[in-house]
Amino acid sequence: MDVSIIIINYRTPKLILNCLDSIYTHTSNIEFEIIIVDNDPENGGADIVKNAYPAVKWIDMDYNVGFGRANNKGMFIAIGDYFLLLNADTLVTDNVIGRCFDRLTKRQDIIACGAFQHYKDGTTMPFYKSFNEFRKTFFILPPGGFITRIINKVYPEPQYEDPDQYDWLVGAFIFVRKKGFELTGGFSDDFFMYGEDVEWSGRLGKVGKLCYFKDCTFIHLENENPFRRTNISWINRFSTQMQVSNFLWIRKQYGIFQYLLLILNYVLMIPVIYIWKMVSNLKNSGNPFSDLKTQYIYLRKTNVLLKYFGRTLFLKKGLYKIASSDNIDLLTSSQT
Repeated sequence: MDVSIIIINYRTPKLILNCLDSIYTHTSNIEFEIIIVDNDPENGGADIVKNAYPAVKWIDMDYNVGFGRANNKGMFIAIGDYFLLLNADTLVTDNVIGRCFDRLTKRQDIIACGAFQHYKDGTTMPFYKSFNEFRKTFFILPPGGFITRIINKVYPEPQYEDPDQYDWLVGAFIFVRKKGFELTGGFSDDFFMYGEDVEWSGRLGKVGKLCYFKDCTFIHLENENPFRRTNISWINRFSTQMQVSNFLWIRKQYGIFQYLLLILNYVLMIPVIYIWKMVSNLKNSGNPFSDLKTQYIYLRKTNVLLKYFGRTLFLKKGLYKIASSDNIDLLTSSQT
C-alpha cells in the first residue's frame, strides 16, 4: 500500500463525503486506503459515509479523544508506506496526493511535507510559516514599531538553504513517511486540540526536512466548518483551548523560562488593558466602566491558563482538555 489517508470525524459527515469525492476523483497512479476515526460515534453519521464509500476503514473511539490521539489511532493501524493526515473540511483539486508521494519517494532527506491551503475561491490562505512567527503572536503587547522590532530581534525567522524547507506543517494536510510516525511516536497524547501539529513538527524536524512545494495545494473550507470561531479581538485572538495547548507546546519545546515569560506577560497585561479601555471610555462616553466585556473575557481566559499553570510547568501527563465551563464563548465579545 502506497498511502494511508487518515481523516478525523466529529459530527461532519457531509464535509467528509465531499472530501472523499474529491480524493477519489483526482487521485491516481497510487494505491491508497482511507481510514476515518470517529470521535463522536453516537452523532457522527457513520452510516452516511459508509453507505457511500463502503471501502473506507471506520474506527469508533470510546469518547472524544481529540485530534492527536485520534490520528495516532489511525496511523497505528495504517498499512501504507506513507500517511496523509487530512482534515474533514478539505478538498483536493488535482493529484496532489500522488505528487507528494512522488516527491518523498525521490527525496529521502524529507520526512514529511505539507500543501499550501487555498480558500474555496482559490485565493491563498495565510498561515504561520515558522515557529517564531507563531510564537510572536502569543504575546499581548502594545502595538508599535519599537515593540515589533524588539520582538523580531528576539524571535528571528529561520534561514534554510533549501527554499522548500519550513519549521512546521499545518495539521490540515500532513504527508509523512511511516518511518516518521515510528521514530517519533506520532502526536503527543497530552494535546486535545491545537498545538499538536506544531509540537510534532518540532520532533519530526529532528528526523528529516519538513517541506512545502509550490505546486502542492488544497482547498480548506475553514469558514464552512461549524466549529470555527469568528469575531476574534486583538487581546482574545485565540480560543481558550488553543491557548492552553499552545502554552503546553511552548513549555515542551522551549522550556520553563519561555513558558513563564508568556504567563507573566498575560498576568501583567490585565491591569494594562483595563486601564487603557477605561481611559478610552472616559474620552468617548464619560463612563469608564462601559463596554468592558472584551477585557473581562481576557481576564477569564487568563484565569483558565493559571488553572493549568502547575500541570504545564511540571509537564504532568494527561489530556489537556479544558472543562466546558472554561470554553469561553468569544462570539459575542466586542472588538477592542
